[in-house]
Amino acid sequence: MKSNLQLSSKELNVLGTPLQTCSCNPLTGWFRDGFCHFDKNDHGNHTMCCIMDNNFLNYSKSQGNDLITSMPQYSFPGLKEGDKWCICLNRWKQAMEDGLAPLVILESTNINVLKDISLDELKKYQYIKNQ
Repeated sequence: MKSNLQLSSKELNVLGTPLQTCSCNPLTGWFRDGFCHFDKNDHGNHTMCCIMDNNFLNYSKSQGNDLITSMPQYSFPGLKEGDKWCICLNRWKQAMEDGLAPLVILESTNINVLKDISLDELKKYQYIKNQ
């Protein structure tokens, strides 16, 4: 049995299995619990667990969302290439349309994403360990 820091039994991922941790270092998620939980109060819909790369980080900054710069007042360390982070569904879709979408960790991406993006489309951007 996995601990609740590794596995969320309350929500499912896009594969239909229990949602897995996205990142605890840096600590991500709308609730800052490591998971890309869905919450109706999260208007950004931070449900996509992605591997950050410099192209996406610079793209996001150019779109007005600086994920690179540390903001200690919000306990935000700033992100770097290789970090895992729960990003907004619409930002990912926008980046995909512009050819800059980061890779997605399907096991840690919330099933609610499937309302807007098909699993087949997500699999084109699937992160596979040891690629």
